[in-house]
Amino acid sequence: MIEVKGLGFAYHGQKGKALKDLSFNIGQGEIFGFLGPSGAGKSTTQKILIGALKAYEGEVFVLGRELRQMGREYYERIGVAFEFPNFYNRLTALENLKLFRALYSRPAEDPMELLAKVGLTNHAQMKVGAYSKGMKMRLNLCRALLGNPDVLFLDEPTSGLDPVNAQVLKEIILAKKAEGKTIMLTTHNMSAAEELCDKVAFIIDGSIVLVDSPAALKISRGRRRLHLSYRETDGRISHCRFELKGLGDNANFLQLLRTKRVETMHTEEATLEQIFIEVTGRGLS
Repeated sequence: MIEVKGLGFAYHGQKGKALKDLSFNIGQGEIFGFLGPSGAGKSTTQKILIGALKAYEGEVFVLGRELRQMGREYYERIGVAFEFPNFYNRLTALENLKLFRALYSRPAEDPMELLAKVGLTNHAQMKVGAYSKGMKMRLNLCRALLGNPDVLFLDEPTSGLDPVNAQVLKEIILAKKAEGKTIMLTTHNMSAAEELCDKVAFIIDGSIVLVDSPAALKISRGRRRLHLSYRETDGRISHCRFELKGLGDNANFLQLLRTKRVETMHTEEATLEQIFIEVTGRGLS
């Protein structure tokens, strides 16, 4: 659905390139995470893919066509949710969605049904100027879904949300994936990326340094050990570690399972954030 070859971009008046020879592919029904700190090039890449920035180097194919050849029909097939959404603050949430729905030439989603999905039914008649940031982010996703798009571009979709509403939006995103929608997610929230993404790309200073699935990265760069905690007879919690190789024949491990009350047991795979710091030498702030 998306194929990028040798993508480069430089902002007018700035020294150096914001993007340097990016290449990646996103398949249909795939959630692709673009991960990196602020200023790494995530949003610039997304702006090119949605047609907001034109003078790029390389090739960008979306929905089977080079982006330079796309006309206004392209915007009928994509949905976009920016990190800092803009709405008409003097209009209600429902009025905003009805206005944006009128811009589509093909059938669009029912605004009230979308508001219900994100828990904003009771605030449909509230002016958006009175909305909190979290409410605006939920409304932002509604707007992105209005045209029933084939491709979704989401920039920090869970920013400013409490855990409950963040989970609601994640479930909606996963439901869209199940429908066969292709989703590009730009974020520095590694936890959200781990939950949602089929593949992730680490970007730093305008260059992609690594692309793989979260599961493969965590396994390949983690320790092949098992961490086990158990309760002693006096109530204390003790901890021990075992190598995964030959674990089924490890006498000490098997003895613990038979004689102790096991409290927790988990493998020591790396987190995406740990992997990002290891690979790039940079944090996410």
